[in-house]
Amino acid sequence: MKKFVTLTLLAASVAAAADMKITSRIHIGAEGSWDYLYVDSAARRLYVSHATRIVVVDVDTEKVVGEIPDTQGVHGIALAPKINRGFTSNGRANNVTIVDLKTLKTVGQVKTGQNPDAIAYDEKTNRVITFNGRSKDGTVFEAETGKVIATIPFGGKPEFSAGDNKGKMWVNIEDTHEVAEVDLVNAKVTKRYTLAGCEEPSGLAMDFQRNHIFSVCGNGVMIVSDPAAGKVVAKLPIGDGADGVAFDPGTGMAYSSNGEGSVTAVQFKDGKYVVAATIPTQRGARTIAIDPKTHKLYLPTAKYAPAPPAAEGKKAARPTALPDSFMVLVIQ
Repeated sequence: MKKFVTLTLLAASVAAAADMKITSRIHIGAEGSWDYLYVDSAARRLYVSHATRIVVVDVDTEKVVGEIPDTQGVHGIALAPKINRGFTSNGRANNVTIVDLKTLKTVGQVKTGQNPDAIAYDEKTNRVITFNGRSKDGTVFEAETGKVIATIPFGGKPEFSAGDNKGKMWVNIEDTHEVAEVDLVNAKVTKRYTLAGCEEPSGLAMDFQRNHIFSVCGNGVMIVSDPAAGKVVAKLPIGDGADGVAFDPGTGMAYSSNGEGSVTAVQFKDGKYVVAATIPTQRGARTIAIDPKTHKLYLPTAKYAPAPPAAEGKKAARPTALPDSFMVLVIQ
């Protein structure tokens, strides 16, 4: 009976993925680039990076309810709800802003390596780590005090990460096409392995039940790997321009956000990983977050002006985002 129920749920989730679509667009507006976003499902908040600020959205009303200002070149945010703290990685300022999660007021700053990109909090150690793209290292500091504990060299450019909240994290190394395992207790890299068939891995998510990592790559593939064995277990086609991936533990689905204007849904079925659905989105929607409570997906993007024609022998110019058109797509 258990196997029958599991297979029924699997079939239902695959069918649901095929039916997913944009259900609303949360208008945020203003100018500037964007990167990661993060859902605090318990607090019903969505944190969206936007150039010099983090915009805070109520996910139930889909209304902007606040912002964290003066975060120059912000990439992402990590949360430590038990101590009421949030941490933003400010790429242009080479620092982290520490905020009070209730008031969104700044309570401190931490100097990091160059161009802090992804950022993560580990509950066991009560430490935060920034993954610094330009200096190719990680800055580890105490969440309570902001005191820097260590700098971890990666030997390559770190991208997105996932952690088990027990002292371990895994991070894509973009320019060496690897995954590095990080021990935050001892502040060092303990393992690394190559993502064969992957060029420039960026977004990373993890299925902790199956102990598999999903990495999205610049050459239009998703690589699934086993970090314990240090090997690739699957390679799947996705759309172009992927920069983010999210995993839903409730449905077992991994979603790649492809900047070309699609989401690729991947699931484990009949003993192997398969593409379950391709969901249309919008151009520029390249990063993603998921609310595990509602299973909704959130992707930031904007409206674009038509791209100018390419000069002879040249690549086409990138289109320009229209003023005040920044938004977050909601997919369900």
